[in-house]
Amino acid sequence: MSSDLNGIANRIALNEPACSDAHSGGQFTPFGSTAVKTLAAVDTAGRRPAALGLERKSQGGAMTARALPRVVYLGGLGRSGSTLLERMLGELPGVCAVGEVAHMWQRSIVDGERCGCGEPFGICPFWREVGQKAFGGWADLDVGRVAELRSAVDRSRYIPLLATPAIPQSLRRRLDEYVGYYLRVYSAIADVSGCPTVVDSSKHASLAFCLRWHAELDLRVVHVVRDSRAVAFSWARRVSRPDAASDSYMTTYSPATAAGLWNAQNCALQLLAMEGVPTLRVRYEDLVAAPEVTLTAIADFAGIAAGEEKLGFLGGDATARWADLTVAHTASGNPMRFSTGRIAIRPDERWRVAMPTSHRRTVTALTLPLLAGYGYTRRSV
Repeated sequence: MSSDLNGIANRIALNEPACSDAHSGGQFTPFGSTAVKTLAAVDTAGRRPAALGLERKSQGGAMTARALPRVVYLGGLGRSGSTLLERMLGELPGVCAVGEVAHMWQRSIVDGERCGCGEPFGICPFWREVGQKAFGGWADLDVGRVAELRSAVDRSRYIPLLATPAIPQSLRRRLDEYVGYYLRVYSAIADVSGCPTVVDSSKHASLAFCLRWHAELDLRVVHVVRDSRAVAFSWARRVSRPDAASDSYMTTYSPATAAGLWNAQNCALQLLAMEGVPTLRVRYEDLVAAPEVTLTAIADFAGIAAGEEKLGFLGGDATARWADLTVAHTASGNPMRFSTGRIAIRPDERWRVAMPTSHRRTVTALTLPLLAGYGYTRRSV
């Protein structure tokens, strides 16, 4: 058992810098806790020239490094276990996990979907205070402008441009304004919660590329991966969305589409690591097999205090593992964000018996290079 846990710890500490190396025999580069300070120094001193020119004043007033919390950004394709990870990180002292901020603007503010506490977003005391501190109240926020800016800068098609040494001035101005909205929300969340670390599980690689251009933001990316067959199987299922006021369901994808999205998001996040953004890759399978080991590794990487006594919300015996979760003020995300109390921690491997053989072969063929790079063995092909 001890050797298994050591293997998981070593695997978590490996982060491959280039997606092309996943199947080219390239060397893995460690981006673990021992490299955080070095990476942060490189990221600040070696930031793209355009990033150093970002104005420090966004649409809501001055944003200083002192006013901004550390942001732990969970990246990856949905259905990879990020909600479970976010909920557990939110139980650590000094950490406020707030769900998918990327979807807050429309689903929460406009559509009035429920906070993780169960209250409609507009009347949740936590989010009302955040809106007041960030914008003088959500009613004073031009959500349409945020949506307009998102369409102009925060899309996967813009990642190649956002990864270049310099970007056009017109794009840069829109990028500054767009990121400014997030900075104001992050700062208000830290102020209201009293937590120096905010966990944003928006997942989209494109948003992480936008955020990295603000040199004063201490951004730590946790790249969450899961076997592509399991992810594709989950995206094919019809899952209800209890967040919404009326009956609705989460988006579904065909196996080929899910495989393409899995490749794109994971490759983009590996490119982000190459750009100098501190990044730690974590596999869902390792998280559920050894949650203490995984959470400790993430805490070390992100500078979060998480000694053994602070993982007391985790429990288990010879037959089961669980986490005792408290209420979280999460804006949008997987339905499990509403779950509280003792939550079972166990691998979801229904895909191994329920996924049609043709779907499994399609996804395996389309994602095999990265599957191999992430350590998924031929036993499950």
